[in-house]
Amino acid sequence: MNTPTALIPAQAATRLDDYTVIDVRTPGEYASGHLPGAHNIPLDHLRTALPALKTAAARGTLLLVCASGNRSTTARTELAAADIPATTLTGGTTAWAGEGRPLHRPDNASPGWPMERQVRLAAGSLVVLGLAAGTRWWPARWFSAAIGGGLVLSAATDTCGMAAALAKFPHNQHGPYRSLRSTRRQA
Repeated sequence: MNTPTALIPAQAATRLDDYTVIDVRTPGEYASGHLPGAHNIPLDHLRTALPALKTAAARGTLLLVCASGNRSTTARTELAAADIPATTLTGGTTAWAGEGRPLHRPDNASPGWPMERQVRLAAGSLVVLGLAAGTRWWPARWFSAAIGGGLVLSAATDTCGMAAALAKFPHNQHGPYRSLRSTRRQA
């Protein structure tokens, strides 16, 4: 079977029921709104879910989703290394919602901040802290320079160590999980 590497939201929407949708964002991001029927397997838990994902992929196409498409592309690469075919949603939930398509939000879920917003808050706060401390102790300004350098490296490599660290915080660990066993398609 020839699995496309990426689909735009309009393509995915026409056959959404044919996919096992895997949302690789943090549980907090997932709870704030996800594609209907999506299962939440955060990117940092992907390896432990490989057996279940291999079983799901044998039943049909996996559609990987994140906020913008970056994390789902990373997940697709990891799955390909494990010989599990998958496709990604170009533009992620942002593009999906931007086209007016519905996002499911559980009634009891508290809306969380998207990871990109959390990174901006953390990086900006650390830079201001370093500059403020630098008024008393000049070498503290190097702390701000290090954060700025980390942001440049993050952009150049399309990775984000700060996002990986923030994903482990408790506020990003809550939210409803849906087991792959509850998928709509049965073996």
